[in-house]
Amino acid sequence: MTADPLTVDIWSDIACPWCYLGTRRFETALAEFDGRDDVVVTHHSFELAPDTPVDFDGSEVDFLVQHKGLPAAQARQMLAQMTETGAQDGVRYDFDALRHTNTRKAHEVLHLAKADGLQRELVDRMFAAYFAEGRHLGGDEDLADLAAEVGLDRDEVLIALEEGTYADAVTADIEQAREYGITGVPFFVLDGRYGISGAQSPEVLRSALEQVRAER
Repeated sequence: MTADPLTVDIWSDIACPWCYLGTRRFETALAEFDGRDDVVVTHHSFELAPDTPVDFDGSEVDFLVQHKGLPAAQARQMLAQMTETGAQDGVRYDFDALRHTNTRKAHEVLHLAKADGLQRELVDRMFAAYFAEGRHLGGDEDLADLAAEVGLDRDEVLIALEEGTYADAVTADIEQAREYGITGVPFFVLDGRYGISGAQSPEVLRSALEQVRAER
């Protein structure tokens, strides 16, 4: 009898720089885990700033000042540190080019990608587009273009967004996070039993995978 796969559920937001780093670190850990072929990874929706407009008029520094109440100098320092930290793991950030937006529709497309078996590919593509390429991830046409780059049907994406096909799935993810007590992302749930908060190192994440497997 074949054992059930080890599940990893990841809550994150495309507009979260730590989520980009945490997801990359997890993928590094998974690549080094000798049981990786028996791991099923699912990404779940989380909105850090659901009140963000689709077309935010300003820079990332402006957003942190206006929405987080940070002094501009502190915001610039935080982004510089994030850029340096990401570079150590091969994650590139270009906060000057970043176009802050509401991520609700991006999450809907990620659910469509899950249904088509391309979710992990689209998650990685969205993070890079948002944080390194200055792409806009708030509009239907922009999201359809991006989804098509990883093999999704562009027209299918536009129809799903217009009809709100996956809107309830996004809401369900957010409600599940609330039930788990998740208040910050990234957040990893291993095998439905163990929670890991934050962009932990690949070593910590791989060790957690090994521990869960050993306890089965």
